[in-house]
Order: sequence, then C-alpha cells, then structure tokens
Amino acid sequence: MKTKLIALAAIILCAAEPVSAHRLDQYLQATLISVEKDHVQLSMRLVPGVAVAATVLADIDTNRDGVISETEGRAYAERVLRDLSLSVDGNRLSPRLVSVEFPKKEEMRAGLGDIQIEFSADLPRGGANRKLIFENHHESRMAAYLVNCLVPRDKDVQVIAQNRNQLQSFYELEYAQAGDRSDLASIESSSRGRGSPSTVLASVAFWFHGFAGMFRLGIRHIAEGTDHLLFLLTLLLAAPLMVLRSRWAGPAGARESLLRILKIVTAFTVGHSITLAVAALGLVRVPSRPIEVLIAVSILVSAIHAIRPLFPGREAVIASFFGLIHGLAFATTLGELGLGRWERVVSIFGFNLGIETMQLFVVAASMPSLILLSRTGGYSVVRVGGALFAGLASAGWIAERLLGVHNSVDVVVDGVAQRALWIAGGLFLISLLSWFLRDFGEKQSMATEPLSRTSL
Repeated sequence: MKTKLIALAAIILCAAEPVSAHRLDQYLQATLISVEKDHVQLSMRLVPGVAVAATVLADIDTNRDGVISETEGRAYAERVLRDLSLSVDGNRLSPRLVSVEFPKKEEMRAGLGDIQIEFSADLPRGGANRKLIFENHHESRMAAYLVNCLVPRDKDVQVIAQNRNQLQSFYELEYAQAGDRSDLASIESSSRGRGSPSTVLASVAFWFHGFAGMFRLGIRHIAEGTDHLLFLLTLLLAAPLMVLRSRWAGPAGARESLLRILKIVTAFTVGHSITLAVAALGLVRVPSRPIEVLIAVSILVSAIHAIRPLFPGREAVIASFFGLIHGLAFATTLGELGLGRWERVVSIFGFNLGIETMQLFVVAASMPSLILLSRTGGYSVVRVGGALFAGLASAGWIAERLLGVHNSVDVVVDGVAQRALWIAGGLFLISLLSWFLRDFGEKQSMATEPLSRTSL
C-alpha cells in the first residue's frame, strides 16, 4: 500500500503544474495499474476541485441526507466502474469492486479529500507478449485524468512500453510475461542444461518477445525524443560545408560530406551506446535533471556551431562526447521498467537497435536534401533558420529544466515533429528544384559563352 501511495504522489506531482491552473474546476482522477500474471489491479484516487465538489457530492449522496452511506458509496463506485473500459489482447475484462473509501464531506468541499477506489480483474491466459488497454470516461466534462503503471512485483512480468493520449483518458500498456509456474520451472531447468528442446524454444520465444518489444520501444523513444534528434540534425547542418577564415564557406565534395556525416552519426551512436549500457546495468547512477539540462545545452552548442564554426573538423568528437550524455537519458527509460540485471542485457540490445534504426532512418531521409541544397545559394537560409529554431528550442528547455520557467517550447517542437514527413518531403522537392535550376543556369551560361566570344 505504501508503494502505491508513493507512486500516486509521484504522478500527481509530475502533473501538478498543468493541472494547478484549472484545479478549482476540475475533477482530478489518478489511476495506478498493477499487472500480475493472473490479474490486474486498478487503484483510483478521485479529488474533486472546490468548484465541482458540490456537483460530485450531489451525485454520491443521492438521498440528500448529508451522509454518504455505505450503499451510496458502493453505488457511486459501481458508476465509476461502468465508465471504465479494460481489455487485454483484445478481450474485454470485467473488473470487480474491491474497496471504496470516502473522505469527510468538509474535506471534499475544500478540494482536499480524495475518494479511494480499488478494482481488480482476472486475466485470461495468453502469449508471452501482451497488450492491456485502459480507458476512463468518468465525468469527462470536468475531469483531469492521470494514469501510470507500477513496476510488477513478479520478475517474470516485464513492462515494455506505455502509451497515452494527450488527455490520458486512453492508456495502452505493452508487457511481456513467461507462462505459468510449470512453464517457468521448465525454462529455468533448460537454462541449466536439463530442459527439453520444447522448453528451450519456449525460453527463446519469451526472450525474443522481450527483445522485439524493446526494439519497438527504442524506435518510439527516439521518434518522440525530439531533443535527441534535434541535436543530431543541427550538428549535421554544417557537415556538407567547408570552413574559410572562421566562417562556413562553399560546399565540400559529395564523398567528403558523406564521410563527415557517417563519422558524426557513428560517434554519436558509440557515445550513447556506452553510457546506455553502463547506466542501464546499474553501474552508474546520475540524477535525471542535470542530464536533461545538459542535453538542452548540447543542442544550443550545435546550433551555434551551425551558424559559426566552433569546432570545425572535430564534430565527431563533440558528437561522441554529447552522445555519452544522451545515453544516460536513454538509460532512464529502461530503469523505469524494473528489469533484472540479466534481462537488461537483452533489453539494452533491442532498445539500442531500435534507437539506431529510427536514427538512421531520419538521417537517411534528411541528408540527401541537405547535401543537394548545400550546393546552392539558398542553403544559408536553411542552415541559419534551422540553427535559430534549434537554439530557441534549447534556450526554452534550459529555462524550463534548470530554472523551472514553464513555456510552450514542447508544444511548438512537438507540432513541428508531427509534420516532419511533410517538412522532409517539401525540403527534398525544394532541393531538387534548386539543383535543377542551378544546373540549368550553368548549362545556359556555358552555351552563351562561345557566342559571346564569336561576337567579339
């Protein structure tokens, strides 16, 4: 119970700022989900704000006698339950009420009392890779939803990924689990060399599902981790250019540009892979807040470098250095899953491979456009514009993460990221058009040059 209360406090504190602006007229509903092999438990804490407390109380105290009876309490809990939806692997579950507790009415009217409701549902047997979906639509007109998952107590249940919609009324949990106890005994026996081929295959299948889940998590993490991609892309803005008198000059050769890009991406990969493995295995522990601040600083440094050379020719060294810092942030995601040390070996490999796959996809999609544009006169606009956007974003993140100054930088950056495919496609078309016009202009110039000499 103490663990649940700590976790509940954590998710409320994490959402305290966005909720506090409207707390008086909102009905805060925080749900903790605990998944075990054979059942799932929902722990809900419902806190009505001052402005809506009377409405909620009237909905509970149906006979208007000023007292919340046990019958009324259970009836309200059942109404909450009817507004919830819970399914696993596409099969709808039927949660049952376990307990319900109400605070004093004076506390509720003051916006301080929380209603505590516990639900539980049995889980059907399933495969090693499972997906649980939870939806909460209770009092949606005035609700502020929060939802999170506790680290499973059973070491054979591994959380792979969590997805929420913006309102957190929809929550998706992907997790992997071994079979029943007899299956586990067979798997453990096979790992000591006494299992049959079928149990060995069962063990391999379990680990493969875990690996596949972590691979998907790595892809999703880097796709949603706009700060990581923004650092790398900003650092690559100047890769196709040469330096002349401490300024970015004309384009480098195509082969040289590709080699620089390859060195930068490889150095960043090596850097974050090292610290990801070391931190995820628990060998190094670093507070997350300084890491997040340093990641924002890394973007600012790369933005300044894209405008005016700070370390020309040493971009790979800088990429590897900041890659070490970014890897510590990647490790935080694995640390939140509660995996055992040996389980993390497979998880690190799958997670890192997912990161690299998404990272290479983004680089492969954007670099041809930048290389083509770097050979045209308009590239300085793209380079400086991209650098200024990254610099402003990093300044906003530094202010938010270091000083606690809240701003809309996440909203702006996420909005741009959601249109990344359109931006990349448009940039590629512009680069092709610019290259065509440049090539056409050069041919026209060459064609008119002999005529001008003849006329002379």
